[in-house]
Amino acid sequence: MRAALIGLGMVSRTYGDAILNSPQVSLSRVHARSAESRAAFLARWPDLGAREAASVTEIAADPEVDFAILTTPPNARSGIVAELVRAGKPILMEKPVERTLAAAEELVMTCEEAGVPLGIVLQHRARPIVADLRARMRALGPLRMAEVNVPWWRDQAYYDEPGRGSYARDGGGVLISQAIHTLDLMLSLTGPVTEVSAMAATTGFHRMEAEDFVCAGLRFAGGAVGQLFATTASFPGRGETITLHFAKGSAHLEAGVLRIDRHDGTSETVGRAASSGAGADPMAFTSDWHRAVIEDFADSLSQGRPPLVTGRDALGVHRLIDALERSAQAGGTVTL
Repeated sequence: MRAALIGLGMVSRTYGDAILNSPQVSLSRVHARSAESRAAFLARWPDLGAREAASVTEIAADPEVDFAILTTPPNARSGIVAELVRAGKPILMEKPVERTLAAAEELVMTCEEAGVPLGIVLQHRARPIVADLRARMRALGPLRMAEVNVPWWRDQAYYDEPGRGSYARDGGGVLISQAIHTLDLMLSLTGPVTEVSAMAATTGFHRMEAEDFVCAGLRFAGGAVGQLFATTASFPGRGETITLHFAKGSAHLEAGVLRIDRHDGTSETVGRAASSGAGADPMAFTSDWHRAVIEDFADSLSQGRPPLVTGRDALGVHRLIDALERSAQAGGTVTL
């Protein structure tokens, strides 16, 4: 299948590499508002064989484009999505869906009402180690407790880019820009959260509008409890972890490594270490997970099935982030 890439910022390097290594998807057109950005991307990736598009309208009208990949900042999404939807172009979009829960719900509804497939790139679900964990969870019994830690680091230069870490462009800070991946993966493993009690702050490490520190207590629909710690102020940055404590044992997931410790005394470790951009270089991670998401989306269009993460699926993590933000602002417990 042939894709168009709209938005040629930092993450476009990951998409270029992912598509270059994909036997299933090719890149037909690329677009950014800046002609210089378009030229720089095409010069960097000549082997992709893509052509520039001067506008989204060109992409929407191009019969050679099977779907569009949208990687612009969240504040630039709605108009582009509306134009692609009018043309009936399927959309695979970088997280988050939008800056607020209400805007995310509206965008998802726009695609659903028009019958246009919408997939969201929450690539942590595509990590091979996650399938290993899912295969072992049933034997561990009911979930009792969850620990989620995202101890990342970003230097001030990261937040010096205009709009980064602001509500107007990004919709917030560490929750919606970094921890969203781990929280989405957690929800896919644990089921929904029903209650949160959170604290959020901006530490002295950063000059930014939104939060770079969040801690919270969680209560899950299945009866389990949990805790969340997420920050971009933990130097030098460590890999995110999800630890799930079941009735018969615990599962600890750290980047690409899974360790199972059972109450009967047995244990096993599978996988291999992998970076996810926890440190000062936010792009220090493999493109393999993005490639898996892109290829799954192409397959979903060919097979007439939903993609790995639909727009509606992604609303789950948006609801959780919205609840965490409201809890922190009000200083009390919020029920989802």
